[in-house]
Amino acid sequence: QVQLVESGGGLVQAGESLRLSCADTGRTFSSYHMGWFRQAPGKEREFVAAISWSTISRYYADSVKGRFTISRDNAKKTVYLQMNSLKPEDTAVYYCNAPKWGSWEALAAWGQGTQVTVSS
Repeated sequence: QVQLVESGGGLVQAGESLRLSCADTGRTFSSYHMGWFRQAPGKEREFVAAISWSTISRYYADSVKGRFTISRDNAKKTVYLQMNSLKPEDTAVYYCNAPKWGSWEALAAWGQGTQVTVSS
C-alpha cells in the first residue's frame, strides 16, 4: 500500500513556478504508477499527470502539457511535479495518487493535498 503526503504548494504570481513533492510512507512505492490530480473550488477532481513505475512513460492532461513535468525518485519514494508558467486556472488543491495506467482511476487513499494559488 502507498501512504501519501503532499507538500510544496503556495501562493505565486502568474508565470512563476512551483515544485510539488509527494512522499510515500508505505512500502511498495516503486511497484506503482504514480500521478498528480487537482481539485479547483466547485469542481471535480481531475487528472493532471502520471509517470509509470519504471519512469519510462509519462502522460499529461492537455491543459498542462508543455508546462508541467512529472518525475519520481524510487529510492526516495517520492514523486514530483514541476509546474512552470503557472496560470490562475491552475489554482487548486493538488493530490498525488497511484492511478491505473490509462484510465487514471486512483487506487490509493487520498492524502491531504497541497494548495496551489496562482494570482493574476
